[in-house]
Amino acid sequence: MPPSPAPSLEERKRLISLQEKIASEIVFEDRFSEGVVAGVDQAFISRKDGREMVISGAVAFDSTLRPLSKSWAILDTTFPYVPGLLSFREGPTALEAVKRLETRPTILFVDGCGINHPRRAGLASHIGVTLNVPTIGVSKNVLCGTFDPPGRVGDASPLVYVGERVGYVLFSKKRCRPIVVAPGHKVSVDGALDLARRYLRDNKLPEPCFAAHQQANLVKRQILSGEVSF
Repeated sequence: MPPSPAPSLEERKRLISLQEKIASEIVFEDRFSEGVVAGVDQAFISRKDGREMVISGAVAFDSTLRPLSKSWAILDTTFPYVPGLLSFREGPTALEAVKRLETRPTILFVDGCGINHPRRAGLASHIGVTLNVPTIGVSKNVLCGTFDPPGRVGDASPLVYVGERVGYVLFSKKRCRPIVVAPGHKVSVDGALDLARRYLRDNKLPEPCFAAHQQANLVKRQILSGEVSF
């Protein structure tokens, strides 16, 4: 089976329209609790036919970071890599992994953008609106906007796009590049930064993100070694 073809102009227009609808439904107020703090992240497996499978790992904790449940999902990609439209490539698997958690998140960290997106509808916003779950986007690169580089560990600089503050660039760990923290849904810009700082431990990423990253890559290794079938 050949790799997923690039979307047609009409398909792009349809997906952009969907993103605009998602953006219109985002709530920018803090409407979360920390009863169940979760993270979701993706890993990929390349197949011999040139296509890829997306693995999503999700992990849930209580507010003290005591583990509550883990889950994973894997699907063939049906959408190619297109900057600005990654929600349609990674979203289906991530949504499935979150749904499979035994405990529903009351705040979810997502590896991806939130409102720091050209149409204010990154993966964290996509998941948040679709599941009606408060979300925070944590990404490693700036998709859009400008900022002044933070100087010291713990410092954060506002990320500004088209005159609007859409997140923060946070210097989270020494000798590591800063991360980008932004609200996805039902979280304010400042609330997202506060939560990201609160759940930082010994890693560059907030602990729910790091744990989800570990979970996705563990499942990937188990699949490649034949320990896990799907």
